[in-house]
Amino acid sequence: MEEQTFEMVAKTLYGLEEVLADELIALGADNVQIGRRMVSFTGDKAMLYKANFYCRTALRILKPIYSFKAKDADTVYEKVKEVPWEKYLTLETTFSIDPVIYSEDFNHSRFVAYKTKDAIADYFTEKCGKRPSVRINNPDLYINIHISHDDCTLSIDSSGESLHKRGYRVGQTEAPLNEVLAAGMIMLTGWKGDTNFVDPMCGSGTLLIEAAMIALNIAPGVYRRSFAFEKWNDFDAELFENIYNDESSEREFHFQCYGSDVSPIAIETARQNVKNAGLSKYIHLEVKPFQQYAEAPQPGILVTNPPYGERLSMRNLTELYAMIGERLKHVFPGYDAWILSYKDECFEQIGLRPRERYKLMNGALECEYRCYALFEGKNKEYKKRLYNS
Repeated sequence: MEEQTFEMVAKTLYGLEEVLADELIALGADNVQIGRRMVSFTGDKAMLYKANFYCRTALRILKPIYSFKAKDADTVYEKVKEVPWEKYLTLETTFSIDPVIYSEDFNHSRFVAYKTKDAIADYFTEKCGKRPSVRINNPDLYINIHISHDDCTLSIDSSGESLHKRGYRVGQTEAPLNEVLAAGMIMLTGWKGDTNFVDPMCGSGTLLIEAAMIALNIAPGVYRRSFAFEKWNDFDAELFENIYNDESSEREFHFQCYGSDVSPIAIETARQNVKNAGLSKYIHLEVKPFQQYAEAPQPGILVTNPPYGERLSMRNLTELYAMIGERLKHVFPGYDAWILSYKDECFEQIGLRPRERYKLMNGALECEYRCYALFEGKNKEYKKRLYNS
């Protein structure tokens, strides 16, 4: 009997929608449609498991179960009660509500969550005389209600804890890079492990770990303890076990990932994370300021997320980015250097013309991700070729 197909929604970070769509297509998803911070698609149960297990740029995978129109919380309550909840819950099942509201008609997302919870509880009370329990942390079923204007969609969340929480991180620095953003940054470069990878300001090592995983084609879900779908009524343990244990797509990595940082604490944290991910063989770490780089492994690509925002004064930032530009020109010929930052003044100090630009969000900051193609040759010839490109 052919497995039933259904609609799913994969949530992601702004700027990574096309990368995620490509990931889903490669996994065999159908009807892939790109939206804002999300990609919708169709597939069967295996596709849902694979999307959670393999997608590097997905934050969570939702399965919509009911859509309706509503302009007030009372209508939400009535509509939610129309869902045959016994398909998804039992009296012993715990659940939580995650409201996402983009509507002037609904001022308080928490109130929408209360009305949704009450509707489900009253549904069971009227049918069974008892109700399932709400649990905020680690419930058996995560229920998402998304409201945009008057369009409401109820979904069950197959991921649970956000998929950026891979499970390998045992320590972090002051401003750690989100794992989904790190993976997306690397995938935007097109790099798949065919050269060395360098991050000279590596912090707790997220870019290096995600790079090594991409090079070896290790699924990001390998490190996770669990996914929410494992508690669903229709969970197919054998199907998921086959997906989990399939190593046929993993590959060899014949180069290295090189990371450094000025902070010994950051490097020690990175070392712990790398070890926990089982990738020490592929990642070389050292305490070294960027300005002390005198040579670079060839061939290679550089991807880094320098300090910015509130962590440094403007004067220190301009000095830092001027130094980055100087080192890129003199030490990394033949490289593509990819820099994530958020102030034009910082990028201007690099003194190079970018070949590519992407808008990305790093937390609440609107950032730009720029690629600099570093040609070989003398500085004068280099500038001439760069600015004529």
